[in-house]
Amino acid sequence: MKQRVGIIGAGPSGLAQLRAFKSAEEKGTDVPEVVCFEKQSDWGGLWNYTWRTGLDENGEIVHSGMYRYLWSNGPKEALEFADYYFEDHFDHPIASYPPREVLFDYIQGRVIKAGVRDKIRFNSAVRDVTYSDETKMFTITVHDFENEKTYSEEFDYVVVASGHFSTPNVPEYEGFSHFNGRILHAHDFRDALEFKGKDVMVVGSSYSAEDIGSQCYKYGAKSVTSSYRSAPMGYKWPDNWEEKPGIVKVDGNTVHFVDGSTKDIDAIILCTGYIHHFPFLPDSLRLETNNILYPLGLYKGVVWEKNPKLMYLGMQDQWYTFNMFDAQAWYARDVILGRVQLPSYNEMQSHTKEWHELETADSSVAYAYKFQGDYIQMLVDETDYPNFDIEGMRLTFLDWKNNKKDNIMTFRDKSHKSLMTGTQSPPHHTPWLKALDDSLESYLDI
Repeated sequence: MKQRVGIIGAGPSGLAQLRAFKSAEEKGTDVPEVVCFEKQSDWGGLWNYTWRTGLDENGEIVHSGMYRYLWSNGPKEALEFADYYFEDHFDHPIASYPPREVLFDYIQGRVIKAGVRDKIRFNSAVRDVTYSDETKMFTITVHDFENEKTYSEEFDYVVVASGHFSTPNVPEYEGFSHFNGRILHAHDFRDALEFKGKDVMVVGSSYSAEDIGSQCYKYGAKSVTSSYRSAPMGYKWPDNWEEKPGIVKVDGNTVHFVDGSTKDIDAIILCTGYIHHFPFLPDSLRLETNNILYPLGLYKGVVWEKNPKLMYLGMQDQWYTFNMFDAQAWYARDVILGRVQLPSYNEMQSHTKEWHELETADSSVAYAYKFQGDYIQMLVDETDYPNFDIEGMRLTFLDWKNNKKDNIMTFRDKSHKSLMTGTQSPPHHTPWLKALDDSLESYLDI
């Protein structure tokens, strides 16, 4: 019988896995039967925007934390697919920092062209995954919301591509229960216009805090305060934005900070990250890790060492995204196809430990760019995924970092060169701060 592969999630990682198998099939390889389960009604994962928060129309926890007016906070040139270019999709070069709708259109373009949608079962939430030592098979139990039934099927391999940016990490501070304004996690942030004319505080000092605070500033917040635990972001913020150290407590609408200062706030947005959460997996198959560049337990960042018939995609902290998911998906595919021969369990563990320790050899951001780039190159070298200029991408990241340092509110107005085609991106027709319409039509000036 033909082998079967079950993929959990049809976001960028799951779609990369479908594309990887399709690529092999197009080259004449006899590939396994592939079934992808997606609990949402459409593909795209986090890029599939919804106005909903809390529970979706099926009573499931809303997966996406996407919000209106989100623009890419990194250059598109650093996430371009190596087998499907932005110029391929849009028929002409576009600016370096597209909004969500444009990036979603690009993601869809490749898989529409590949014709893999029929491999996906939508509105299908995976409830349970088990593995039998006797049959060497996985059983995936799924609830089909369209037909309101629960069923189980067997698979030879399982690929977990459900992501790790959908289950919020939510801290609590003294006084939250009696705060007189609104408290929400970044996962439930949908529209910056809600906070127009208000004093907003974002808790955290990473990308969500930076971007959500910037969105609130752009759309008319009265003031923005960002609170950090270890170190401030340190950018040249606008006059109505200030950084404060950790929160001690909240009293009414007044937030007290560890340096003794206070600030009256209307809304608190917790930009405090996410946790890896896989409620459908038993302990023996479940990855437990912080958000780091090289988690333990995954050989080459992909193969579950305790059971190499289980793969995980996109579980790392991420500088690189779409093309890293591709490299992982091609590697997972080749393990399944028998093209990659895995070493022993002890050898896999030793290799993972070595890379895990390398991650902390240098704490600089520049080192992190190179480390993850080297990791991707390792995977690309073992498969037929198109090689691309990873070193050039690293330099693009450094350029991006310097542009942010120069002016956090104008870095999206800069242009970068495609590492795939060599084409310099054109400047966008409207500076980011003045571009209030994030639609595809407005961006492409259709």
